[in-house]
Amino acid sequence: MATGRLAAADLAAGANTTVYTTPTDIFSVVSVNITNRGNQPTVINVAIADLDTPTNGEYIEYETELNPKAILERTGIVLAAAQKIVVRSSQAHISVVAFGIETTA
Repeated sequence: MATGRLAAADLAAGANTTVYTTPTDIFSVVSVNITNRGNQPTVINVAIADLDTPTNGEYIEYETELNPKAILERTGIVLAAAQKIVVRSSQAHISVVAFGIETTA
């Protein structure tokens, strides 16, 4: 079971990216930082999803504008076994880091 940084991704524009998946038989408590490294505002979607393509009811952030050099942070996200953090950005130059703890139930 991991602790600390669990996953990191450099997002491509306009594509869903599964940043982190909780292992089977484990649950995770995770924080997510999303950083806009670019010079243009971007629109961010974040979902806690069962699949790599989220349904409408799985979003925790939807069309949230992230200004250049800004950070969006979500903390205290509890994920069941096999749940995923899926992030989408309208622009490239976006970093996502998930950190926290994985533990048995």
